[in-house]
Amino acid sequence: MTQIDNNSRAPNSSGRGESRVEQIWHRLVEALAAIGTLLIVVLMVIICTDIVARNVFGGSLPMVSELGALLLVLIVALQLAAAVRADRLARTEIFTTPFARRFPRGEAALSVVFNLIGAALFAGIAWATIRILGKDYVAGEFIGVNGIATLQTWPFRALILVGFGVAAMEFVVRAFAAARRALEAT
Repeated sequence: MTQIDNNSRAPNSSGRGESRVEQIWHRLVEALAAIGTLLIVVLMVIICTDIVARNVFGGSLPMVSELGALLLVLIVALQLAAAVRADRLARTEIFTTPFARRFPRGEAALSVVFNLIGAALFAGIAWATIRILGKDYVAGEFIGVNGIATLQTWPFRALILVGFGVAAMEFVVRAFAAARRALEAT
């Protein structure tokens, strides 16, 4: 186990130390993923409670469909940056693994392109979410039935924006790391 040196750098998987900013960034990404995991538990409880209510009372609970839809998107958004960071997005490994062995610099360059496209895509999604968030906030948009149960939608939209924004930035971080690999490859 390597210790943290006086420059406040902890070791990472590449053997290079992480700066304090990188450590904070990684904690943020992991915290969002943990929140997403907790929301999975919340969604499971809501669904199970609705099933019991249907069988016992003969009717569904209010807001289950709408809340479930919002929570699904929110869970994906919050956990996306951690999936990017852990390199768990779908790729064609039948191509990339042999290509990386034979052409490490070419694979790193290809990774830069992949990550920049990912950053642009999720930055675009985050940008589109801003308008939806603003509309929901100004209009007081809610889910549910008046007089029974309602929930404002803007907090969900704000967290979705944060999730996709952090995912876009994680793609940028990965693009810089791949560019550094491309320059260091022999």
